[in-house]
Amino acid sequence: MLVLKFGGTSVGTAAAVEKLFSIVNDREHGHKVRVVVVSALSGMTDGLIAAARQAAGGDGGYTRLVEGMRRRHRDLAAGLFDTESQKSAGVMIDGGFSELSRILDGVMILQELSPRSLDYIMSFGERLSASLIARFFSSRGVNAEYLDAREVVKTDRSYGAAQVIPGETYGNIRGYLEKRPALQIATGFIASDDEGHTTTLGRGGSDFSAAVFGAAIDAGAVEIWTDVDGILTADPRMVKTAFKIDRISYEEALELSHFGAKVLHPPTVRPALEKGIPIVIRNTFNPAGSGTRITGEAQDSPYPIRGISSLGNVTLLRLQGTGMVGVAGFSSRLFGALARRRISVILITQSSSEYSICFAVDPAAAAAAADALKEEFEREIAAATIDEPVVEGDLAVIAVVGSKMKRRSGISGKVFHALGRNGINIVAIAQGSSELNISAVISRHDEAKALNAIHEAFFLSGVRSVNLFLVGTGLIGGTLVDQIAGHREILADKHKIRINLVGAANSRRMIFNPDGLDPKTVKDLLSADTPAVPFDLDAFITRMKTFNLPNMAFCDCTPGSDVASRYDEILQAAIPIVTPNKKANSGSLEYYRTLTEYAKDRGIPYLYETTVCAGLPVISTLRDLAFSGDRVRRIEAVLSGTLSYIFNNFDGSKPFSELVREAKAKGYTEPDPRDDLNAMDAARKALILARECGMSLEFDSVNIEPILPAACFEAGGVEAFFAELRNADPVFEKRRADAAARGQALRYVAIIEEGSARISLREEGEGSPFLSLVDSDNIVVITSDRYSTLPMVIKGPGAGAQVTAGGVFADIVRIARTLV
Repeated sequence: MLVLKFGGTSVGTAAAVEKLFSIVNDREHGHKVRVVVVSALSGMTDGLIAAARQAAGGDGGYTRLVEGMRRRHRDLAAGLFDTESQKSAGVMIDGGFSELSRILDGVMILQELSPRSLDYIMSFGERLSASLIARFFSSRGVNAEYLDAREVVKTDRSYGAAQVIPGETYGNIRGYLEKRPALQIATGFIASDDEGHTTTLGRGGSDFSAAVFGAAIDAGAVEIWTDVDGILTADPRMVKTAFKIDRISYEEALELSHFGAKVLHPPTVRPALEKGIPIVIRNTFNPAGSGTRITGEAQDSPYPIRGISSLGNVTLLRLQGTGMVGVAGFSSRLFGALARRRISVILITQSSSEYSICFAVDPAAAAAAADALKEEFEREIAAATIDEPVVEGDLAVIAVVGSKMKRRSGISGKVFHALGRNGINIVAIAQGSSELNISAVISRHDEAKALNAIHEAFFLSGVRSVNLFLVGTGLIGGTLVDQIAGHREILADKHKIRINLVGAANSRRMIFNPDGLDPKTVKDLLSADTPAVPFDLDAFITRMKTFNLPNMAFCDCTPGSDVASRYDEILQAAIPIVTPNKKANSGSLEYYRTLTEYAKDRGIPYLYETTVCAGLPVISTLRDLAFSGDRVRRIEAVLSGTLSYIFNNFDGSKPFSELVREAKAKGYTEPDPRDDLNAMDAARKALILARECGMSLEFDSVNIEPILPAACFEAGGVEAFFAELRNADPVFEKRRADAAARGQALRYVAIIEEGSARISLREEGEGSPFLSLVDSDNIVVITSDRYSTLPMVIKGPGAGAQVTAGGVFADIVRIARTLV
């Protein structure tokens, strides 16, 4: 024998009822079904509660609500029955709503709504739906009867959340069914007390009703038919990558449902567990699906956890003070005070010092809970041995559940790493000795973010995602977008790293898509004349923070200071930063330290490898030397690709001014070459390297030997500059020729040592690594305690869109790797 339960969406329309009918009578179920338990039409219970409260408040608008509900049931009947049967069903519907209206009229007159009255009002939803379904089955030739569960299911008098009395109820059900061979269409959710007054089993109680019927007749299974394919690894409304669990244990199902898994009402599991009856969660709108089977033993799984659940709105109460330490019976008094007010506790945690204890409750019970504590501990609070209760709202509970967690190390570490890595603060933690559940209380604002972060950590087979926000799609940023577009599939398939470009902006526009932008079209979208959101840095950062996605990263590919000045705000939002922009790290020493120290203290990646020498591994090498205990004594470097090209080719065959013009033509210089020849860019890079070596230098401390005469900088425009530069050609040629006569060549070199940094034009002789440079190469020569006799040399392209964007891309991938 089987018991089937159908939820509100499964009875809400004529098409849904047709599906219900076909499921009950298909080959799989045949004549095995003994009882069909049905809920009210979806939204009906909420509507009944709203009407009751309006009536109690003296608001006559409840009549419109009642009329709307009546019409809905009339419309359903019209879709189910022929004309003659419609009339009969209509009489039943009108009679039910007439009775409901009379009761609500009385509530309005008295302006009083007791819990018992509300239970009776709520019962109309199930009574009407079950009656309609029974009539429909009969109209299709099935021997079916309407069963008002109040006749057989007996409870205590806890109106609104009554407790079933199993012995009496099971005997009533068996006796009732023995006399009635017809298929029973039973009301879920409702029952009655010892005086015959209507009670309800709490929201979601129709599932419980089905389990009670199943336990009473020792059913082969209880099937809960709803609008999802089963129990999923997480709430699919918040975690889009959630997937169905094929089989789960009773204990795991209890834990998940207690902490918010909406597919199953928590008490449902208990009667089935006691009788060893499987519960199967299935989808009315996908009857071919196997659903989720809940049994005594869980199916083996490749994952260390079974699922993640959450309660999205809880309040935490904390009691603390020296008067608690070592006092026997304190917890008994606390929870006894709550029990006397019928306050249910969701989660409990206590410090090992016994100095504090906190617990979570439904927000609706928070004020009553605080009053209960104040009353119970009035003397201790007055004596200042216990503080006033602290109430903290707007919180959520995240629960990680799975039987494989028992005696398995590393699960908690993985959970808390996923939360901490995403800047999610944990307010309280609880874990039972059964090791089935790890629960964490967090801000309600972070609920979806936390669910996604933990779900990815455990279920996505090692896939690590980065939700990327990019500002600046010029030469470097645009090339980066192209590289992401061209390589992201390979990165996902071979390396299990997914780069999801969520937001992008240039100087004029910005675009967002939380599900991801197509990097192939981003530049076109930003440059198109179609309407778009104008770029606003404040709005971009606000939008990024509001998305609150897991594993976010921000990439700044702009050259200026505006975006760089906001890095501190972005890091404080626990969003990692990747940038080739030198302005932040070569600005004030205080700001540099703020960024780097905050990132280090909070474990938030702040990656800027490409600020010096593009994609060459210079900064990471300096860090590795420091981490391994080496000490850098001296750095000598050519840090400007432009100046490297000019002096590498300054061999007397061409005047200096012609080489500069040639470098400009090849794109090695800014539109105005003086922006490169003033050596400011090289000085910023030298300052960054000095700071990475631990030197406390400001930009003004970098000693820069000017390359150009003052007249060149004073010239009005680019052509005027070149005219002045031609006038200086003899000076440059004489200096070159003098060096050549000594067997040496000119190179513009940065030197960092003994707490200072300087850049100067110096002569390099045979054997110098600086004479091996080609074209626009950069070179960094590092002398340290370990590399003293033979310095370490890092050499290669130090400029160019492809290598710089590639270095930025590598830093983004590095962020993904920190998610492990």
